[in-house]
Amino acid sequence: MRTTTAIFFALAAVIPSHAEDPTKFKVGAFEFSRPADWKWIQPSSTMRKAQLQILPKAGGRSADITFFYFGEQGGDVQANTQRWFGQFTTTPDANKTETQEIEGVKVTIVTTEGTMKASPFTGVPEDVPDSALLGAILEHATGPVFVKMTGPAALVKESREKFMVLVKSAADKK
Repeated sequence: MRTTTAIFFALAAVIPSHAEDPTKFKVGAFEFSRPADWKWIQPSSTMRKAQLQILPKAGGRSADITFFYFGEQGGDVQANTQRWFGQFTTTPDANKTETQEIEGVKVTIVTTEGTMKASPFTGVPEDVPDSALLGAILEHATGPVFVKMTGPAALVKESREKFMVLVKSAADKK
């Protein structure tokens, strides 16, 4: 019995502990409430502060929602918007931004649609046609939080309402 207990505590010290599937999580100054049917996944990069995934209803590709916070070092809204647009091959009229105030927080909503370009920085091994991006940049005195959903155009479009609820959940708790 003591050996089993010793092995358990030895493994517990080595295996990192984290919430398996948090419904609420903090990024920068904001606390987000995850939609129940969006899956929490371990961030695939140290630059990502959180990562969610939307599984398609009938096979196909999933959509990823990534969260970034760099303090005051992440660049301004315009620079990040242009970088996001640059990750797609699309027509210029597909690139849209809209700034709104949600619960006193200035939020820039970014959308584009087309072919997502291959990039080792985004983890996309080859160009992916029929893709879309829906992003939100939440501004705060300690630095903006960047939230970006990418995936199949149809899945991103049908997930827009839940994405906006996610953004509003964070703005409510600023």
